[in-house]
Amino acid sequence: MSNITDNAVPTKEGSTSDEMIVFVVMAVALALVPLTGLYPYFVMQALCFALFACAFNLLIGYSGLLSFGHAMFLGTAGYVSAHALKVWGLPPELGIVAGVVAAFALSVVTGLIAIRRQGIYFSMITLALSQLLYFVYLQTPFTHGEDGIQGVPQGKMFGVLDLSNTNTLYYVVLAVFLLSFLLIYRIVNSPFGEVLKSIRENEPRAISLGYKTDQYKLLAFILSGTLAGVAGAVKVFVAQNASLTDVHWTMSGEVVLMTLVGGLGTSFGPVVGAFVIIAMQQYLAGFGQWVTVIQGAIFVICVLTFRRGIIGEIAHYLKRSL
Repeated sequence: MSNITDNAVPTKEGSTSDEMIVFVVMAVALALVPLTGLYPYFVMQALCFALFACAFNLLIGYSGLLSFGHAMFLGTAGYVSAHALKVWGLPPELGIVAGVVAAFALSVVTGLIAIRRQGIYFSMITLALSQLLYFVYLQTPFTHGEDGIQGVPQGKMFGVLDLSNTNTLYYVVLAVFLLSFLLIYRIVNSPFGEVLKSIRENEPRAISLGYKTDQYKLLAFILSGTLAGVAGAVKVFVAQNASLTDVHWTMSGEVVLMTLVGGLGTSFGPVVGAFVIIAMQQYLAGFGQWVTVIQGAIFVICVLTFRRGIIGEIAHYLKRSL
């Protein structure tokens, strides 16, 4: 029995202490950003997408479930939070909660539908559901169609933190990102996470060990969708708007690109991938539509030369050197 279990659950890449050291270095470096010449809004946007990519990685990297519709959680949370802040007049913290609850409810409903299928059928169902929501949001009055919800007030979080101040907003976004990252890290390295990895590697064997794999996959889907909702709710304060862009299928494609470029199934890969893709969009904007072509070329190069992603290749090299 122990041999079967050991084979079903893959070994961890790197020790926990090493990863915590990297996390501390990352946290300190990000905390010092306002003291550097980096554009704060660029970093805040990258942090939101990094959290989105980490949430997506929880599903595909550790559960083996490829979703082509994860943008629906990001966009839904954004719309609900923006509406709650602008129309209902809720404070920032409650606006975020409203968006996250909406993403949670949506992930439960869509998860119960999609989890009944496997492989490409699962992916196609998530894509279909996402596109269905896209057209709903296009017609629903509260989203304002193609105009989106503009001029979202930032307000004061807990009545103290003035989010209209750039540095204050930055550290709030950073705190949400770091706490969510630690939560994902804890999930992945818990007994629940080990079962998810065993399902990813060999689901029939996990079933033979007595695990109800559909329940584990559903819970992973819900956690991933809810955390993607956290990213969408926080992103509203950075962009001060909610638009159809965050619900469109291209956004689901971008998060796949971020995860693969950074390193699928690694803790820090999605973060690196998100910063790389957002930096390309930011600094190559002068090329217009050619940015998409450049992204595609980089993706092809990464697939051909860095199949494990940036962080995956680095981790593999270090492991091989040792």
